Amino acid sequence: MKVGCIGLGDIAQKAYLPVLATRPGVELHLQTRTPATLAAVADAYRIPGRQRHEDLDSLLAQGLDVAFVHAPTAVHPEIAGRLLEAGVPTYVDKPLAYELAESERLVDLAEERGVTLAVGFNRRLAPSYAQCAEHPRDLILLQKNRVGLPEAPRTMVLDDFIHVVDTLRFLAPGPVSGVVVRARIVEGLMHHVVLQLSGDGFTAIGTMNRLNGSTEEILEVSGQDSKRQVLNIADVVDHKGQPTLRRRGDWVPVARQRGIEQSALSFLDAVRAGEVLSARDALETHRLCERVVLDASEQAS
Repeated sequence: MKVGCIGLGDIAQKAYLPVLATRPGVELHLQTRTPATLAAVADAYRIPGRQRHEDLDSLLAQGLDVAFVHAPTAVHPEIAGRLLEAGVPTYVDKPLAYELAESERLVDLAEERGVTLAVGFNRRLAPSYAQCAEHPRDLILLQKNRVGLPEAPRTMVLDDFIHVVDTLRFLAPGPVSGVVVRARIVEGLMHHVVLQLSGDGFTAIGTMNRLNGSTEEILEVSGQDSKRQVLNIADVVDHKGQPTLRRRGDWVPVARQRGIEQSALSFLDAVRAGEVLSARDALETHRLCERVVLDASEQAS
């Protein structure tokens, strides 16, 4: 199976390449416009010269079976569009695009061409979060915070808060009927944002503070007089009387802990099996992110 990896930044090097480069039957092709990065990464994984590419035309000429897109968000529409036009099953790091119209165009294009398009919402497959989907969830609370990193609202929401939005959608135990957004934007930069989703018998609240005292991610799901808490997608604390702590194994790879390994391999398995995956549900997360951006900007005006 010829697998293309487009973009060789941190997420590719830390999470995806360690998974893809070790899979039997995978012929890995790397593509980036930065020659020094291409050489360094390809050398590290002993990728031969014929599988190193500095432009997308050269990569597409290899007759790829699948492609992973880890390039900057701004170029996702162009790259993913060309891959889909060429009939290549495509996996794109979230988000598909900064603009909702571009995300909709890519999903429509994939369905028109009958080509798989998947979005990397890996938290759905992270073991600690997947376990929360089996717990009573009358109330869901998710914080994802950083230090000293206020950003433009669209960038912050689509590049980072989108994980919170998608996780709330994943864990919501029923249809969402209520959406409330609150945010603080100062001189064009978003300091924090809060999203509340509600439905029959449940409330889900997600927050992101970019002026927080530490970088952290804390998920809590509770109901039926019990609570499950997940700290930094790793340690799980069950509260029912006395709290019980379950730590992740010392040798569990980060990509597996965060669901990235599972997400990448399930994508490859689906392609091998001839299954065409749709990004239609992922598009609903993008639409909700657009609602967050617009409501937050309106509050700031």
